[in-house]
Amino acid sequence: MLDWKITSRPIVALSPMADMTDAPFCRIVKSKAPQTIIYREMVSAEAIVRDNPKTWNMTTIHPDERPIVQQIFGTDPDVMAKAAEKIYEIMRPDAIDINMGCPMPKITKPGAGSALMKNPDRAQAIVRSVKDAVPCPVSVKMRLGWKQKTECLDFAPKMEEAGADLLMIHGRTRDQAYTGSADWNVIAQAKTKVTIPVIANGDITNAPSALKALEVTKADGIAVARGALGNPWVFTQIFTAFKKETSTDISLEEWKQTMLQHLLWHQERYGDPAVFTFRKHLSCYLKGFSGAKNLRQRFLSITDISLLQTELTHL
Repeated sequence: MLDWKITSRPIVALSPMADMTDAPFCRIVKSKAPQTIIYREMVSAEAIVRDNPKTWNMTTIHPDERPIVQQIFGTDPDVMAKAAEKIYEIMRPDAIDINMGCPMPKITKPGAGSALMKNPDRAQAIVRSVKDAVPCPVSVKMRLGWKQKTECLDFAPKMEEAGADLLMIHGRTRDQAYTGSADWNVIAQAKTKVTIPVIANGDITNAPSALKALEVTKADGIAVARGALGNPWVFTQIFTAFKKETSTDISLEEWKQTMLQHLLWHQERYGDPAVFTFRKHLSCYLKGFSGAKNLRQRFLSITDISLLQTELTHL
């Protein structure tokens, strides 16, 4: 179980990303930088309470992933509490995170995700209910606000008051979604409003941006999201930079072997459909690679996983 008060600083985390931070990808990240705190992709509290098999499968934890934080989303405090309790009883995550940051309409329209920032009373009720339901730490992933960047300055203390043990703050509003730039200065202001740890998130894609984000926000740590896709080495590079050392370049062989290992773990998890579901990760690995467009066209047309493994082996 995590204890955010004594977790080594600065905290370095993999931010939760829907459809991306599943067990195989999280294992790849941990294989490169074991100190990384893993946040798993969000799961629906309603689906957990209804015992949806597909949703439960998303919560299965491999020992290599720990310490791991399972994120849940929803709008009903009682349902959120029941879901957190069931997940903890069966899967034993090291912490539970409540999604109050997702900007996607299918999540916000019912009032979940970042829409909860418009309803602080309900958000507090959810935190209190989940906190009472599980013995592990409970954190909140949020944004600067729904429309205004300064909304977080009132919202963050309310989450602490409700019992949140840690906040991860994405430096954009819901209206921005993933456009424009993350405002680390407002995260810095929010940090002064609470006594619990704060993790800065948004536009942290490499070691220099991680160092800069810490400098600006004075946060207790940073979280990398999209910058980690196809680049699990970013965490190694960040930890190396924190030690004021220089990272070595990733060799072609390591890059290739990492893709193959990721594909293998993906196949173990998803079976034959892995040749299709792995494509989103493969596209990320190939981004920026010489001849990437032709390689993507070639690899993404393959429908047999053994052939894909062979093709990747002979790159």
